[in-house]
Amino acid sequence: MKIPSADEMKKIYADRRAKTAEFMKNSGEGAAVFIDKEEHREPAIRYLTGHPSDAVLIIFDDAYSVLVPWDENLAKQQAFCDKMIPYTKYNNTALEAVKTNLNASSHFQNKKVELPPSTPYPEFLKYVDVLAGCDVRCHEDGVHDYVAGLRMIKDEYEIACTKEAARVGDMIIDKIEQEIKAGKIKTETDVALLIERECRANGCERTGFDTLAAGPSRSWAIHCFPNYTDAKWPDDGLSILDFGVVYNGYTSDTTVTVVKGKLTSAQEKLVSLVQKASDECLKLYRPGNPIHDAAVKADTVFSSGKMKMPHTLGHAIGLEIHEQPHISTKVPQSLLFQPGMIVTLEPGLYDAELGGCRLENDVLITKTGNEVITHSRIFRLP
Repeated sequence: MKIPSADEMKKIYADRRAKTAEFMKNSGEGAAVFIDKEEHREPAIRYLTGHPSDAVLIIFDDAYSVLVPWDENLAKQQAFCDKMIPYTKYNNTALEAVKTNLNASSHFQNKKVELPPSTPYPEFLKYVDVLAGCDVRCHEDGVHDYVAGLRMIKDEYEIACTKEAARVGDMIIDKIEQEIKAGKIKTETDVALLIERECRANGCERTGFDTLAAGPSRSWAIHCFPNYTDAKWPDDGLSILDFGVVYNGYTSDTTVTVVKGKLTSAQEKLVSLVQKASDECLKLYRPGNPIHDAAVKADTVFSSGKMKMPHTLGHAIGLEIHEQPHISTKVPQSLLFQPGMIVTLEPGLYDAELGGCRLENDVLITKTGNEVITHSRIFRLP
């Protein structure tokens, strides 16, 4: 992908903060605090500034921003904000950083500040104490949820990053197939380590999550535990591989099933139903269609074979591996697919005797339909 210039990146983050500030002004919030720390990761800070690691971010209702990073050197390389102050200025405590900046800032006019909804109650009381005279708020459906809603619809930069992650992931899948056939991949560990190596060799930051590699003795689990072992992979029967790679913060998420040898009729039925559900549900991944209906279609396909899928049909991806919306029968009928959403389509069936089969691809919802940006598949070996 074409790497945006520093000026282009500055504008991308400034535009996101401007939308956030407009929401704050309309809802009466004078300042919003975002905190990313080991105990609770907050992808909104990277979304709003580009900074990928521990930090405190304060946004005021005039869109002015203050970033307090733990790693000052990293922030100088990666972050875009109006003012940057190192965490060491505040004894490495978020409480001190927020207190000092709010009490001294001319940008904080209406004295109403929103803390993250994840703030524990004892910690919330500490903020109330140090922010005397302020209306300290901590609730759902506020600015933090608004930013999460912004993240549901990807902009051009986010789409480009996700497509690059998808491209690398596809290349890795092709390489895995080649190395299986060449006899170079023999165990779950072999394939997991290949993914780790190849994603970094091709410009990715990391895997999107711990790779899940399950040979036939373990593929009955939705998410196998441990994530991978030295068991044979693939082997006669059904083997599953679920992985993602991260490019500039944005992850792909794909699952392939490897069929090796002759299956029983019951196993063939399981594989056939998964492929049918993928094909039929993709038709409903279109702008304006209720998300609920796609999930219902999957259930209908599986119930026709007297089987049931034990997880949702999919979820959005982005800076996190699981984002909103989820493709589920539990979401309201009013929640629709929208252009700019990138969501997974991952029907799967699992049986303690037969093994498991899952097929997962990432789908970009476009103005006219959809674009499948990954190319996972169920492939067969003799």
